[in-house]
Amino acid sequence: MHITSDKFKSLAHDAIHDDRLKNGLMIFEKFLPAFREQVIGRLPEFEAMRDQARDIKDHTLSHLDFYLARFEEKVLAQGGIVHWARTGDEANEIIAEICRGVDAKKVIKSKSMVTEEIELNPKLESEGLEVFETDLGEYIIQLRDEKPSHIVGPALHLNVDQVSDTFYEAHQKYGRTERVVEKDALVGEARAVLREHFKTADVGITGANYLIAESGTIGLVTNEGNADLSASLPNCHIVVTGIEKVVPTLDDATLLMRLLVRSATGQEAANYMSFYTGPKRVGDADGPEIFHVVLVDNGRSNMVGTEFQDMLRCIRCGACLNHCPVFTSIGGQAYGSVYSGPMGSVLTPALTSITQAAHLPNASTFCGRCEAVCPVRIPLPKMLRHWREREYEAHLIPRAARWGVGLWAFLAKSPWLYRRALSIASFGLGLMSREDRAGSARWVKKLPLIGRGWTERRDLAAPKGGTFLTQYARQQKERR
Repeated sequence: MHITSDKFKSLAHDAIHDDRLKNGLMIFEKFLPAFREQVIGRLPEFEAMRDQARDIKDHTLSHLDFYLARFEEKVLAQGGIVHWARTGDEANEIIAEICRGVDAKKVIKSKSMVTEEIELNPKLESEGLEVFETDLGEYIIQLRDEKPSHIVGPALHLNVDQVSDTFYEAHQKYGRTERVVEKDALVGEARAVLREHFKTADVGITGANYLIAESGTIGLVTNEGNADLSASLPNCHIVVTGIEKVVPTLDDATLLMRLLVRSATGQEAANYMSFYTGPKRVGDADGPEIFHVVLVDNGRSNMVGTEFQDMLRCIRCGACLNHCPVFTSIGGQAYGSVYSGPMGSVLTPALTSITQAAHLPNASTFCGRCEAVCPVRIPLPKMLRHWREREYEAHLIPRAARWGVGLWAFLAKSPWLYRRALSIASFGLGLMSREDRAGSARWVKKLPLIGRGWTERRDLAAPKGGTFLTQYARQQKERR
């Protein structure tokens, strides 16, 4: 997985100053959290379901080998073929070989974060194949050669004018020479262009929200129906998914689906919730004659049994992104990875390395909202702290920050020195502060050294009445 997370600071700086992006991020910051609150308010058992979902995923991860083997056995019994890929490159080669085997010329794909992760499209295109994303958001960013900005809404960072420009440039070869600007017309144009590709594709590739071990079934959750067309129209259907998506039973999958759609988009149910079990059978009206499942590891098994295993519970709902003050300020592009927000800040270093993604665990205020809304109760702040520990141990943080932590540790070991230092700092902040226009408060407009990042975009309230310890001592004295 190629990432540019080492450029996070500069990308985040540009994103903060992008007024067009701010308008798009309002969807994540305001609307989706509000929709979620409304819909879970109508489901009294929501918190109990979260506990159940956590326990289901923990149980499955503790017996991952058993359930994956059982899933494979059931897929084979239904006439499908299962492939195991240790790395993204292995997965890409397996998929390319399948396409060669059916003499494919054109591939259609539904939204799949795993195929984004392993960078499947460039591989297939290098084999001479035409590849078309069919999810509207994925199709847009494919035309723009961008990474998804959100795991549910990959193109929600773009506005209508940007999409209009993209379609005008890309669709002229299909005879569409007018620039369309209305939202409904843009959707209609994408539908018309993609429909012809659906009709003529040789291979359909989908991801999977769930792999059901008891039956060898895959579960797909979508709102556009493009995954169903990708799975059923071409003669060959390839499922590409991470090994952590397996669950024991259909009941487990449906429980997780109920949590997924509520947490992701604030819906009570997705428009399409589909299940596929093997290839077309005798008597079936439609469906693929060839059915492959590619199970991708790509670093996931290395997380099992570590402090990051809980991350494998993730059902890719995006709730942690929608509630994260960092993500809703800068969007997903700044993270330089397919996976952004709190979940991406944990998962990206696990799938690549902390050296490549050292900035991401620091892209958090540690407010805890991500853990509070996670439908499977993933302790994201705790894992971010673990990555920060590894970053510190690897000497990846700036020298000034290391000195600052070392100074704090030195002072913390001496209560007298600690109190004295706090008093000096409080006094210094008071000297640097200025009254606001109303004269009701004092604010520090600009901090030196490592504090510059804080006051670049906000003011710091000046301390009142000395440090906490001095105020506490004063109150205690007054009570006597």
